[in-house]
Amino acid sequence: MPDSRLIQMGVPLNHTQKPERRTIKIDAIHRKMLAIVQKRADITNQELADLIGLSPAACSQRMNALKEAGYFISFHAEVDLERLCEHVLAYVEFTLKTNDPETRARFAAAIEEIPEFMDCLRLSGDVDFISFTCCAGIKELGDVCDRLASDTSLGIARINQRIIVDRAKWYYGYPISKLKWLDG
Repeated sequence: MPDSRLIQMGVPLNHTQKPERRTIKIDAIHRKMLAIVQKRADITNQELADLIGLSPAACSQRMNALKEAGYFISFHAEVDLERLCEHVLAYVEFTLKTNDPETRARFAAAIEEIPEFMDCLRLSGDVDFISFTCCAGIKELGDVCDRLASDTSLGIARINQRIIVDRAKWYYGYPISKLKWLDG
């Protein structure tokens, strides 16, 4: 696969390559910074410095080091689609005829070119991929799925659309304060 992150929501810092993999020692201050910034990408340096207990210069230096080392994949803003435009959100499941590396790579490359598929994850089990999708309407969702299904080179055996009816909870960042940190 060309990239383990098939599609990222937001604007990647460097879309054509994976972020630089330079490693820095992630300490308790870095952990606080990552936890705050991933949920509040628009926070000012001064606000972050105040929350962390650092000077603005030290906070800025640490943020720049995290960015340069590739610990941030993207920065984006979540907009209120309900107030802005007509749309349909759905999860679309894809089952491939064969699950070999070449077929997966062709499928991933095709999905990457379609902006309505905002992310795409490879799964274990009876479904090979699932994508979070946003289209102008149900017809447009069907059209984009039909376009993929009609491309026989992609090896798609089945597409299942699951329209989102309501949100009980929405993703606003990883629960990184609850996860086990890697020694850096």
